[in-house]
Formats: sequence, structure tokens, C-alpha cells
Amino acid sequence: MWADESVVRFIGGQTRDAQDAWFAQLRNRGMWPLLGYGYWVIRERRTETFVGEVGFADFKRGIEPDISGRPEAGWVLAETGWGKGYASEAVKAAHDWLDEIIPGRSTCIIEPDNVASIRVAEKVGYSEIGPTDYRGAPVLLFERFSPGTGKG
Repeated sequence: MWADESVVRFIGGQTRDAQDAWFAQLRNRGMWPLLGYGYWVIRERRTETFVGEVGFADFKRGIEPDISGRPEAGWVLAETGWGKGYASEAVKAAHDWLDEIIPGRSTCIIEPDNVASIRVAEKVGYSEIGPTDYRGAPVLLFERFSPGTGKG
């Protein structure tokens, strides 16, 4: 998935070789004991085929406004999973978990042209805060408050 240029087009635009993809898996796994959250693998129920990844991180991105110290949502799907509702279903399930385990504010950043991901974010309750910059590229910053927290 990470070697597919179509997949990474809106995620920094850089494909990953097998070693870099492995290092990212190790990083993602390491977030669980350190932060209490991380990423899950998305699989198709019927076939158990790998579809993508979804979850939360604290990447200490150094963007303004600072989003460090709280869950930042992320999701990526292999091209074979596009247009089937998997992203919406997986992102909703991840946020249902977050709302129960770590209720409060979460954020996500999305490249402005990634209309599909913006739609997914809005479906689970994210609202755009505004534009910011990440590593020299424009991104949109979104925030979401868990239901019942009195925000949003």
C-alpha cells in the first residue's frame, strides 16, 4: 500500500520502500504502550484482505496551532478499498473507541485537495479550524469533540 503513488498522493507524496513501511509499523505499534492509543489494521470482513490502517497518534508535528498532547486521527486505505465505505466505517469505529476510552478533543490534518478524506472527517464530527503548514505544505486542521463533552 505504502509503495503506491496513488495512495500517498495526499499523504506527503512520498512512497515507502519495504524497510520504511516496516519502521512505520514498529512506530505505530510502539504508540500503544506509550500513549494508550495507536493504529489498527483494517481488513475486509468477508476475505480478511488487508484494506488499510486507521487510528490515532501524537506525532509532535510542530505545527501552529500546536496539536501535540492529544490524539491525532489518521487513516489510509489501499486503492483496492477505495469507494466501498471502508474508510467511513473504520474511522467511525475508531472514534467510537476513542470516545469511550479517551473522551475529549481530537484533531486531524488533511491536504486541501483530499476531498474524500475531508468528507470522512466531517462524517465523524470533525470541523475545520483553518489552514496551517506542515513541512512546507499546506494542510487543513480539523478538530472534534467527543459527544457529551460540552464542546463542538
